[in-house]
Formats: sequence, structure tokens, C-alpha cells
Amino acid sequence: MASALREWLDRPNTGRGVHLAADDGGWEYRDYGELASAARRTAGALIEEGVRPGDVVCLILPTDFTCIETYFGVWAAGATVCLITPPLFQDGDDYVAHVAAILRQASPALVVASKDLSEYAGRAMDQAGMSGEPWQPRQGAEADVQPAGELALLQFTSGSSGAPRGVMVTWENLEANSDLIARMAGYEDGDVVASWLPLYHDMGLIGTFITPIARQGMLRLMRPDHFIRDPARWIRCFAEAQHTAAPPFAYAYCARRVKPEQLEGLDLSGWKMALIGAEPIDPHALEVFAQLVEPYGFSRSMFKPAYGMAETTLLVTMDNAPRDPLAVRPDPEALAFGQPVRILDQHRLGAQSLGAKAGWVVGCGTPESDVSVVIVDDSGHPLEDGLLGEIVVGGASACPGYYAGAEAKSTRFADGKVYTGDAGFFHEGQLFVLGRMGDSIKVRGRSVYVEDLESKIAEVSGLGKGRIVVVGVPGAGQKGLALFAETQSEEWIPSVRETLRRRVGDDVELTIVVGTGLIQRTSSGKPRRRYMWERLQGGQMDGARVVR
Repeated sequence: MASALREWLDRPNTGRGVHLAADDGGWEYRDYGELASAARRTAGALIEEGVRPGDVVCLILPTDFTCIETYFGVWAAGATVCLITPPLFQDGDDYVAHVAAILRQASPALVVASKDLSEYAGRAMDQAGMSGEPWQPRQGAEADVQPAGELALLQFTSGSSGAPRGVMVTWENLEANSDLIARMAGYEDGDVVASWLPLYHDMGLIGTFITPIARQGMLRLMRPDHFIRDPARWIRCFAEAQHTAAPPFAYAYCARRVKPEQLEGLDLSGWKMALIGAEPIDPHALEVFAQLVEPYGFSRSMFKPAYGMAETTLLVTMDNAPRDPLAVRPDPEALAFGQPVRILDQHRLGAQSLGAKAGWVVGCGTPESDVSVVIVDDSGHPLEDGLLGEIVVGGASACPGYYAGAEAKSTRFADGKVYTGDAGFFHEGQLFVLGRMGDSIKVRGRSVYVEDLESKIAEVSGLGKGRIVVVGVPGAGQKGLALFAETQSEEWIPSVRETLRRRVGDDVELTIVVGTGLIQRTSSGKPRRRYMWERLQGGQMDGARVVR
């Protein structure tokens, strides 16, 4: 199958390319001519190794030029790419088990790993029952770009609500979503994109890697650890760059870590788009970032709140209108499926957004005409604007399903549509997303979302949002919540118990767990809620202490 996303491999623009961040603070550069030639030589080596069009090839590689060349080398060989996260903060055994679970489902023709990661990859292959050794990237004779199979990507979900599952992303899905991203972002030929997002996550891979490279735009690419060590380096990119994407915590992190003197002389007035997605959007996080950078030409209208998921390739909606983001505070006592959402307060992003954390939701824009977004009730019937229900997405970006017959508990595929498992509503023409239906509990007929509870608990306890995870847990005839807190102290617990009693009532059983090393996260930083509860129940959470 031909694809516009691979055309650059035959017609590279040698006047443009990729700037890759170096560890010394500088940048390495390769133009698209060099990258295309290296990718086709890698394709030659892959074909020599027996890779054929339609095969799945799993890549376990750090973000470097070898990764870029190997990624597009797999595409040039006509195969399907499956990128697997390198180990981050996982225990070695847990990481190997995670990769083995992916390999068992993906059944790849080849597992490619860097020299540093080949031991992990080999152990995972053994656990998955695969013979042979990981293949280290190399180049052979330059190959012609081969016809491709139906699938461009096997995009494994990060596992925040269960075991990882491979989303089948067709070439049609990927082309449609890449076009949607470029259109919504106002991308123009020659624009510069800057990103530190990991490539194994859909927002980093599709939004800020595939889309600019396929259009042969200039790309400044950092690794996540570069951003963590020096977030000002990312901001300085926008003296030249126009587009980026990041989750809300990244903007708040910059506001905490970057000093104004690090930005002296910077002109950010050419910045077009700062997309926000991947997790519930906190207006406070956006406002503190805006106040840091607005003296240098940044405007709040550059923020583009967005909603998407791997099962819809990536993007569903983005607020691309030239306006400041809209935040609303729904009445938590009136959240019930099929019922009107009562808005207690709303405002455009600005000074009043400071401190607006718990209970606030930011609008994610209006769907484009070629993207169907409908809110449905528990029976699947469409609901009018202003009513709470499940978000259902259709259109060319809606993926056909999970690979090898895998299933999810919340997200479902039917009749060419994705039943997302996310709860939301339309207000003033915009989509507002409340959170995973699987990450909520019903209390007296209304939905209480754990992300909202986490924000409130973080405020009341003083522990901070990153040290709190709430899990909705099942019970026989009873609703329950488990609160995991990264701390050894307990003096905050009485006030939190009272807060939760007021929010969810006395009929919800509460389990409070304290300790260190409790919180498990996916490769994209989302809490692995169900996994944490299962570890606690199985006695596998060392250092955990249940407070009665």
C-alpha cells in the first residue's frame, strides 16, 4: 500500500532535517537526504534478515538518529512498526514482563534493540517464548521502498487501566489523523516543530514526529530526560519553532523550574501552538506557565487544549480557535449519566485561574466536520448538548480494533466507531472531558471521578498531586476507593477522610495506603490504578502500610 507518509523517502528535501538534542546542551543535525538514505540502507538490512511487507517489527531503542533511521527503515521495508518504551523507572523484572506481554500479542517477525537494551529484550523474548536474539540496528545495501501491508503502526496503549493492548493503526487512519493534526494546528510548509515527548507514546510519535517529518518540516527533538534536566532548553526552541505538544504537568514543571533570567532576550511571539493533552487539563498549570512566558511574547491563545487517544490514532478535537482556553467547574453533586451538567462557574484562562485546580475542566474544542463525536447514554443513545455521557468517536481516524483479538474493559469498537470509555459533555459548542469511566465510581446515581478526588486530596493534605493516586475498587454490593500516598506521615489523614466523606458519603469504603515506591505509572506517566490495587491485594507491594 502506498502512503504519502513515506513519500519523502524517495524525494527528500536536503535543505531541511532534524536537529537532535545532544547531552552537552548542543544539537546534532541531519538533513532529510541523509536520513532517507540511512533508512533505505536499514531497510536493505531488514529485508536481508527476512522482514517482509506486512510483518510486525518491534523496536526497543532510545531516541537518537539510529531510532529515526530504523523506524523509517521498517516502513521502507513495508513492515508495521511497534515501538516499545525503553525502561524508565520500572524494576528490571517488571519491565521485562511488560515487554514480554507486548511481544506475545504482537508476534513480531523481528525484535530490534540497541546494544544497551539487548539484554532486557532478550529476556523478554525468552519469557514470550520467542527463539533467537534481538537484532541490533545495522545498514545494508540501499533498498527500494517496498509495498506496505494494511497496518502502519501497532500502537500499544500505555496500560493505565489494565494490560497493554496493541491498537491497529492502518495507513488510512494515520494519514487522516496526521492531516487533521496539521490542519487543526495551522501547520504551514517550513514550520518548525519542537518536542521532548517520548516516541513510543502516540502524542509524541504521531503528533510531533511522524507529522512534521512526513511533511519534511524542521524538527527539534529532545529526549524526555533533556527536558527534565533543563526545561528552559525546550522553551528556548520557540525563538524559532512554532508548534509543540505536552501534557499539563510539563507546563507547570516549567513554571516551577525555569527562572526569568534563563529566558532573557527571548522572542516567543512567533509561537503558534502549544497543544495540551494526554491527561486532565489543569487551568492552574496553564496559567502559571503563561505568566512565566508572556513577558517574552507568549499569548494564552497559543494554548490549544486537545482530546485524543490511541484508539482514534491520536487527535479527536482541539480548540484551534484564536481565543484563550475556557475552564468550567461542574457541580460534582449533579454528575449523573444522561443528566444535565450544572456549571457552577466558568472563566477564560487568566489570573483567576490561579488556584483553580480541583473540579475544573478545560474545553477541548469543537469537532471538525470529518470527525464524528457524539455523547451517548448507558444504552448508547445520543444525548443533547449539556448532558453527561460516554464519548463516541467516528471518522477516518477511528481504528478498527485491538490486535490479535485483545479486548479492553472500557474502550470498545463497533460499527466503525470507538466507544472511548471516557465521560464528557458539550458546553458552548466545546467538548469537555471528565475522565475515564473505569476510573470513577457511582455515588447516589452520580459519577465521581478519581482525578477530581486526587486534586482535592492533594490540596487538603498538602502532599501535592504527584504523590496521590486514587483508585475506584470493586466490592461485593459496596463501592470502594483506595488512596495511595507517597509518604510515611499520617497527620493529614483525618482531614482527608472528612473531605472524602463529604464528597462520596459514608457508604463508600475507603482504604488508605502510605509508604514509598507505591505509585506505578505507565510509560506516558499515567497512574496504573488497577495494577496498583491488584499488587496490594496480592501482597506484592513492598513498603505499603494500610492505615486503619
